[in-house]
Amino acid sequence: MRRLLGEFKASERHVCELVEVPRSSCRYQNRRNDGWLREHLLELAREHPRFGYRRLHVLLGREQITVNHKKVQWVYRELGLMVKRNRRKRLARALRPRPVLTAPNQEWSIDFASDVTASGRRLRVLSVLDSFTKQSLALEVDTSFPSRRVTRVLDKAIGRVALMRLIRGPIFCCRKRNSFPLLCELVRRSVCQRRVRPG
Repeated sequence: MRRLLGEFKASERHVCELVEVPRSSCRYQNRRNDGWLREHLLELAREHPRFGYRRLHVLLGREQITVNHKKVQWVYRELGLMVKRNRRKRLARALRPRPVLTAPNQEWSIDFASDVTASGRRLRVLSVLDSFTKQSLALEVDTSFPSRRVTRVLDKAIGRVALMRLIRGPIFCCRKRNSFPLLCELVRRSVCQRRVRPG
């Protein structure tokens, strides 16, 4: 408003009509005196530095000082007493670049999917996918997959692949060494394994 009045040298009434602002709002001067509240909040904040405006408002109430919580929040923010929240530090994961594939049979992906029928029986699907051609090389469906069956499904094709990508998880892990023939077979045939996170 002041800039318009100064630049265009127009009357206050004319500028207020242009901007559609009441003249009373233009002439309004704040008469609020929050000095006592500022000083009291600063004292309480020095005593309790980790308290936010809500807890300081409770302390003011205990001292029989009746103040609206929104006014306490406004003065609290104006004084810059905002408490920084301690956010949990997340583990920074180093993403390794995926190898660039140039031909089929360089990398295969093995994964299990599961579903439940209307009767409540769980079905599992073993899928083997060529990562370059996106062609499904094997798709087996059954209620369970013993490790020897997985080995049988992959036995014919393992000799042609250089890298096998496995989902990281309990599916391809076992407590006893050599109890999962698939992993032993991969090691025996010098097929590299690359574990990825589920999802």
